[in-house]
Amino acid sequence: MAMDGLWFQSLENKYGMQEAMCRDEEVWTYFTAIEAKRIKEFLNLEEYPGLQGLEKALKLRFYANINRDELIIKDNTLIYSTLECRVQTARLRKNMPYHPCKSVGIIEYSEFAKIIDKRIVCDCISCYPDITDESCCCKWKFTLIEK
Repeated sequence: MAMDGLWFQSLENKYGMQEAMCRDEEVWTYFTAIEAKRIKEFLNLEEYPGLQGLEKALKLRFYANINRDELIIKDNTLIYSTLECRVQTARLRKNMPYHPCKSVGIIEYSEFAKIIDKRIVCDCISCYPDITDESCCCKWKFTLIEK
């Protein structure tokens, strides 16, 4: 994950934030699919494992090992909060502006959830630059839509 950050910063320094974000969104589209498929296979999850399957899968993501997070399931929703984010902490330590990660997060979390269980949709509650909850770095709502 450090390599991802360094890669992003090299693009940001050479081409600017907008171009770096475009490349980041593209890369995360592919990486998220690979990561979700491998975790789903590793956990031997059924085709439709629901929010409990998503919870297990989120705990095995690469970022789950470097960030402090919280997962809460209630009824047909799972709320995933990143309480401490390694990316933002590193940028703050280097006197860099926060990473505007909402657009990448929407791709990352929506695609991840869809691969784990295509009935799950993801909505952003709070993520930089649109922080609506100061208690965490970002917060995502996953809803199981049963038809």
